[in-house]
Amino acid sequence: MYTLTTTAAFDSAHFLHGYDGKCANIHGHRWTLTVTIAKECLQNGGQQDGMVIDFGDLKRAVRSLADDWDHALIYQENTLKPATIAALQEEQFRMIAVPFRPTAEHMAKYFFDALKAQGLPVRQVLVYETPENCAGYEE
Repeated sequence: MYTLTTTAAFDSAHFLHGYDGKCANIHGHRWTLTVTIAKECLQNGGQQDGMVIDFGDLKRAVRSLADDWDHALIYQENTLKPATIAALQEEQFRMIAVPFRPTAEHMAKYFFDALKAQGLPVRQVLVYETPENCAGYEE
């Protein structure tokens, strides 16, 4: 099995609605995505001869996802009052509503599925909230 791994990072805030602890408050992270793709065989012939895929293509895909989430408030749908959302939008804050509790575990699966939908042979996605703590998803 051949693998390629790359990372990309973004800064965003989130909170865990209904959580009994500090993470119930809005707080930020320097999130880091570590993505590994895998294939049994290397490409044969052409521009990508001897490669799983071009590293540049993998880096662009992962960086694009990270850029989409950079400097935003990530929150679970229906956990903020409409007036709160309206006030934040009026202040032109960037917000990303997700249909799941924005834990590192859920985000790892979200990014895994997003990259797989792009046709990448994703093996594993790790989402680091801190340099020491990460959650991962693999099929």
